[in-house]
Amino acid sequence: MSVFLTILLAVQMISAVTMIGLILVQHGKGADMGAAFGSGGSGSLFGASGSANFLSRSTAVLATVFFVCTLLLAYFGMARPVASSGSVLEGAAVSVPAATAVAPAVPASGAAQIPSR
Repeated sequence: MSVFLTILLAVQMISAVTMIGLILVQHGKGADMGAAFGSGGSGSLFGASGSANFLSRSTAVLATVFFVCTLLLAYFGMARPVASSGSVLEGAAVSVPAATAVAPAVPASGAAQIPSR
């Protein structure tokens, strides 16, 4: 199970980083307006509208993979067996041994606090 969670976490991180890169490469909606009036080159590697379709579909697929990985990690994170059905504080009180109680310190006398030359 630990290997599966590690692989799932790696897939989630890779999809997140790749999705960030794809989002940064994409043009905004106003970028085509400038190209229509001749202020920018509209030709690209994928064609005039091919890059928008390819990049937006790739981003949608990666977003779906990221979302599914997040849901699976949340599900398997909550699926761990619980030791007791009580509250968290009750579980913490049980785990602290009684032998760790510290005796109160004896206060120093007033004469010991006066500095001497």
